[in-house]
Amino acid sequence: MRDTILSVIIVINILCGVLVYFMPDMGNYILLTVASAVTLLAIYDAFIQKKHSLMRAFPVIARLRWVFEEEREKIQQYFIEDDLSGKPINREKRSIVYQRSKKEIETVPFGTQHNVYAKGYEFVKHSLFPKDHHHINGERVLIGSDKCTQKYNSSIINISAMSFGSLSKNAIMALNQGAKMGGFAHNTGEGGISPYHLQGGDLIFQVGTGYFGAGKSVNGKRTFDAEVFKKNANREEVKMVEIKLSQGAKPGHGGILPAKKNTKEIAEIRSVEPFTRVDSPPAHDAFSNFDEMVAFIQQVRDLSGGKPIGIKFCVGDNDEIEAMIKAFADANNYPDYIAVDGGEGGTGSAPLEFSNYIGTPLLEGLSFVNKMLKKYGLKDQIKIIASGKAIDAFDVIKYLALGADAIGMARSFMLSLGCIQARECNLDTCPVGVATQEKDLVKALVVKYKNMRVKNYHNKTISAIKEMVAAMGKESIEDVEPKHIFRRNRAGEITSLDEIYYAKEKTLVN
Repeated sequence: MRDTILSVIIVINILCGVLVYFMPDMGNYILLTVASAVTLLAIYDAFIQKKHSLMRAFPVIARLRWVFEEEREKIQQYFIEDDLSGKPINREKRSIVYQRSKKEIETVPFGTQHNVYAKGYEFVKHSLFPKDHHHINGERVLIGSDKCTQKYNSSIINISAMSFGSLSKNAIMALNQGAKMGGFAHNTGEGGISPYHLQGGDLIFQVGTGYFGAGKSVNGKRTFDAEVFKKNANREEVKMVEIKLSQGAKPGHGGILPAKKNTKEIAEIRSVEPFTRVDSPPAHDAFSNFDEMVAFIQQVRDLSGGKPIGIKFCVGDNDEIEAMIKAFADANNYPDYIAVDGGEGGTGSAPLEFSNYIGTPLLEGLSFVNKMLKKYGLKDQIKIIASGKAIDAFDVIKYLALGADAIGMARSFMLSLGCIQARECNLDTCPVGVATQEKDLVKALVVKYKNMRVKNYHNKTISAIKEMVAAMGKESIEDVEPKHIFRRNRAGEITSLDEIYYAKEKTLVN
């Protein structure tokens, strides 16, 4: 095959030479130049380079493999996948975000594309006496336990954690300005507070294991620093503080900032060396057991002036989670909220094994945390924020029904900025300027237009939630319970989420 390919290329090159000899015009000279370059490339592939066996066997032609691999995601998305088969977020879900962000038509014709008789199909039942959705309430929740002196009146939908570094400065500015216009909160992610977060929107200041914006490096080790933390936590824009123990994409691993995305500006904000890969430690240095965790929560609450303090984790060992919540009850001191991340979460960079095989999916993790808070009498004090691929109103209602008080969204807000799910977040080549630090790509994202899309998506989704709740005959979003959400487990069998996730506990009580 190699000899055949080489022979064809050389013959084409000779024919181009003959053509130039008899018809010496500019077009033929260009043709000969291209043919000669291809011939040299074929010789290099076949005889000189020894790294790629495929290229030695199929010179030049084998290079098309890399072209198709490079464009595989786009080809699949645009020409192969249907509205429901795309991963991790299908086209139907992406489309509803785009439509609501742009205030375009969001209705669908000719009925559902879902197989309503398939295992796993979920739905809610409507009422014969629906309510007026204009009068549905419950779109805001007050976060703050009896240990908190600056409670926060939060929207039930907020922007989940995404750092400056993972996202571009224009993306961060658009998100924060959109949050300001829509009256909801923006989680900073563990990368610290940048100037681009300070656009007037409410902030949830996340403190991760790297303590960026909340600590310093001592002998190459990142440690918590009370003064550094206090300066940021007491900013007017900061409404809550979140201590990140783990995240859904890579629980037990720690954050990853690729070297290409670690610019001088980002390195300065994080107090790290620029253009180096930054791996956050898997665990916190400030505490190593539950008693120390409780003390640390109180310390940051005091340093922040009594603002709500939350902890974020993806549920792992159930016994550990129960022991932690029991420790909160025994100490009579606890966080003001728990952010439960699902194993299906993730926006930036994560090892494949951690992303695919570690961490409890959100529905199981959320329902378990909710049960434990009720078991130890803390549900009235500790609110739950759930995050795990929520996109539309049904997703939000389902998570609220299972015990969440509010929802954190990351990828959906990225989509509202214009993300096309190119899945190049870890390569610094995001084509729409959302998850990159490449200056020309960042410029493509125009803040004054994208901020409106962020606000629109939030507000239209809240409206859709109210419409669904009204159709169910409820007066408030808070009235939706797990018994109102149904799932087809097997052909012909429909079960409520209450039976799936809470029946065992009710049986034990009875």
